[in-house]
Amino acid sequence: MMFRDRKEAGELLGDKLRQLLPVFLHGERLTPETGVVLGLPRGGVPVAKEVAEKLALPLDIIVVRKIGVPGQEELAMGAVASADAEYLNEDVIASMQIDRATVDRIRVKKKAEVLQRDRAFMSGRKHAEVKDRVVIMVDDGLATGASMRAAILAIKTKGPRKVIVAVPVSPPETLNQVRSLADFVLCLTEPVNFFGVGGAYHVFAQISDEEVVSLLMPR
Repeated sequence: MMFRDRKEAGELLGDKLRQLLPVFLHGERLTPETGVVLGLPRGGVPVAKEVAEKLALPLDIIVVRKIGVPGQEELAMGAVASADAEYLNEDVIASMQIDRATVDRIRVKKKAEVLQRDRAFMSGRKHAEVKDRVVIMVDDGLATGASMRAAILAIKTKGPRKVIVAVPVSPPETLNQVRSLADFVLCLTEPVNFFGVGGAYHVFAQISDEEVVSLLMPR
């Protein structure tokens, strides 16, 4: 499956979610009080915008930064995200014998990065409430899935009722990892020969900060 652009991918995701969510939620229809769509900036936001409009749900973002083990940054010992969501993997911290001062130093640095990006995108607006809501997390695709996994773990600390992941494209092995964390995962295409998220799009232009801000503005 090839998508024309992120807008089309979001429309298709939204249509599929409208079909599947009532089944997953045992007949419940989500409302702006019970559900919210979170896009991962930057590329996930235009996709999430279309999903939110199809489902008539509020749109928000989650900026996330992985906290990597010093010298092995690909190994996550935690993550920080928007709205003061964060988690620490105490098992990794203990097994790698990382002292608390080092953990806190890196955590504070990553939190500052998230806060800076979040302020730029939100322009003074408050984040939507996620506690006791069904949270639909959207990106334009997954490669390794590291950012999405970190975002899921961080947002779970805020007490959502359910966490749903919706993406247009991902390799099967990445989806398996994400499925172990989310309550429900929807992916429109799972190419066995995966050569990057952009390979599923005819138009895959870089999204600017200004575009993200514009997409988050209510119409």
